[in-house]
Amino acid sequence: MMEPLRLGIIGVGQIGKQHLEEYARIEGVEVIAAADIDVPELHRVCDRFHIPHRYVRFREMLEKHPEIVAVDVCVHNNLHAPISIAALQAGKHVYCEKPIAGSYADGRAMYETARATGRMLSIQLSTLFSTETRIARRLIDEGYLGELYHARSCGFRRRGRPFVDGYGSENFVKKEVAGGGALYDMGIYHIAQLLYLLGHPTVERVSGKIEQRTEIDPGRYAISGFTVEEFATGYVRFASGLTMDIIEIWAAHMGEIGGSRIFGSRGGICLDPLSFHSTLADVPANVTFDAGGADWRWHQLHPELQHYDSPQRHWVAALRGEVELLPTAELALTTALISEGIYLSDRLGREVTADEVREQSISTALAAE
Repeated sequence: MMEPLRLGIIGVGQIGKQHLEEYARIEGVEVIAAADIDVPELHRVCDRFHIPHRYVRFREMLEKHPEIVAVDVCVHNNLHAPISIAALQAGKHVYCEKPIAGSYADGRAMYETARATGRMLSIQLSTLFSTETRIARRLIDEGYLGELYHARSCGFRRRGRPFVDGYGSENFVKKEVAGGGALYDMGIYHIAQLLYLLGHPTVERVSGKIEQRTEIDPGRYAISGFTVEEFATGYVRFASGLTMDIIEIWAAHMGEIGGSRIFGSRGGICLDPLSFHSTLADVPANVTFDAGGADWRWHQLHPELQHYDSPQRHWVAALRGEVELLPTAELALTTALISEGIYLSDRLGREVTADEVREQSISTALAAE
């Protein structure tokens, strides 16, 4: 019998519940403790998921449960760093909801603490585990795209701003809590996915612009404290010569703008919907895939692929030593560097270097008890 893997969770709100539902589907995982400052919700969630130990102070949970191997951090962005760092220093491995933190400086502190303590740090990047990413990685590795030279990161919602468009709390649109808007909420998924497929190139320079232009319900706006971007564009130059343009939109008067894509000398990939574009016998060819059928067959032939079916399944497999952890923390940290580069470029009105972003980034972390 497999020894149960005992976990703790910090934050049992909307995202915390989603993580708990995924853990409940993984054999041999026991979430034995939870912490949240919302006491009624804490008890409701713990009763639902049969979690025996409940805490208002997350530090008390860390102190009282040496049997907990890892904790899952599901709080607002500017609380990621203080809570994750405390957990790492307490000897726990940490799985943290995206983005890595509310600022590059805080994300770097998390990453450096993980290295110093010898603990694993993983950031929830679901796009790395999609069938589309798996197929795109195969096409790139087998040379179907040739030499890669450009990527486009796209995320679009017609009217999908948290709170002011009807879902989620106002904390998602307050910079002092969330750190950022569309870039931190959506861009993390698309930018990190492309960085992974491009081989994680080194960022050299960033330029960008952010906007908040689309009308908002006056009542919601008045109480929202809306201080983050709903629209962001950017351009990234990598040291290798690769480039990437970015457009991430929470709200805009526009139809669909297409998904993220990668351009190569022999072919190109659109990730959403998944398609491949090349020239065959001097004829332009647009190829679609039976992605579901291929993924089912690969799972029958290679059972180890189950460890890459979701971020949590991969995390559990890495904790058990069954797979090497994908570099989600490194990818999330580079994504934070790019996002903060766009903010800095917008503020200064010019292109900025990666070193400028690193030097000017400051902690935006909130106190966490």
